[in-house]
Amino acid sequence: MWERYSTREMQKLWSEETKYRYWLEVEEAIARAQGELGIIPKTFYKKLKKVTLDLKKITEYEELFQHDVIGFLKSIEVQLSEDSKYLHWGLTSYDIVDTALALRCLKAIDYLIEALKELNRVVKNLALRHKYTLMIGRTHGIYAQPITFGVKCLSWYSEISRNISRLEEVRNTLSYGKISGAVGCYHTVNPEVEARALKYLGLKPEPVSTQIVPRDRHAEFLAVLAILACGLERIATEIRNLQRSEIDELAEPFGKTQRGSSAMPHKRNPIVAERICSLARIIRSYAQVGFENIVQWHERDLTNSANERITIPMATSIVHYMIVKLIRILDGLVVKPDKMLKNLKETQELYLSQDLMLHLIKKGLPRDDAYQLTQELSFEAQNKKEPLSTVVMNNERINKLFTKNELAEYFSENKLKNNVDFIFSRILKTTRKEQK
Repeated sequence: MWERYSTREMQKLWSEETKYRYWLEVEEAIARAQGELGIIPKTFYKKLKKVTLDLKKITEYEELFQHDVIGFLKSIEVQLSEDSKYLHWGLTSYDIVDTALALRCLKAIDYLIEALKELNRVVKNLALRHKYTLMIGRTHGIYAQPITFGVKCLSWYSEISRNISRLEEVRNTLSYGKISGAVGCYHTVNPEVEARALKYLGLKPEPVSTQIVPRDRHAEFLAVLAILACGLERIATEIRNLQRSEIDELAEPFGKTQRGSSAMPHKRNPIVAERICSLARIIRSYAQVGFENIVQWHERDLTNSANERITIPMATSIVHYMIVKLIRILDGLVVKPDKMLKNLKETQELYLSQDLMLHLIKKGLPRDDAYQLTQELSFEAQNKKEPLSTVVMNNERINKLFTKNELAEYFSENKLKNNVDFIFSRILKTTRKEQK
């Protein structure tokens, strides 16, 4: 229910109807400010609030004039009769377009943050549920040292929290509009009109606008969305890897009537996680477009205009969709602690090689000698498919350096979870502090 509702609201935000509604909201705020300052009649603002938006008429006028804002204005003018002369008084198109775009971007951020908080709730529950669920850590795709699945989830939780903070910060960057007229020098607009109108809209005046709001603001937004998308892809990629047949420690939900392959009935593929990874590539490309939009010819050109009708609506909508889908995956994620433990056992305790090397150094061996001996013992354990502890305890050189009790304590699994509580307390404490 939440998934369907939230996705639909984001899509609605970027509809043509909603765009014109925001344009009208900006026009109303400007007319209100101009009326209060005696620039146009005060009564015009109330008349403007009574107009209706006719998408069909707007489209017809846009096709006639080949200009979207003029088409929008013309559809309103016919409803205002003689008072239409006060509409759009002294303004240029992007006084309306950019100011309304800021409002929609801020609303999109609200939807994204709401979804991310829900995602983090699900991830946090996973982390706490599997706080002590041991599994092998991997670097370069190779067995490394043990971790817990809870710690892995906690890393995701921490990154999602940072992305929430990034969105909150970029909200400030985007909270600017401009009502400064053509080329931004207030030749036909009173700066007080801008100050008042933007205050009504909850925005701040762009300190130095051209004919548009400078595009570094929007580029930063797209860059933050790209970072966020990469974070979602990171989680999805980990799920995909841990669902591989030879690992089989996780699996994304699989419906009762779902089918994985037209050819192979046994297949249960991580298709939603793969979809998230696929969409992240698009978001990164949109960020590149945003960077290129920063450069304009003189006070403005149209090189940003056409692509922004795609990049900003699609980037916010796709990222939101990715979040919602990842919530679905993680909320129903199949976690296999028994397989995690089995895979951990299959490492033949090689994850203790660094500890063994350090203990040998403490016993007086030069570091290089300790490294070489540990490597030889590790490779022997691999070749014989025996636990490292067995190989170590049968080694004469080792037995001269360690007592049996020392070796037994050294190979105890109890210490593998020693610092999990420390990691959890640090991350959750930091998050609570940031929320204050």
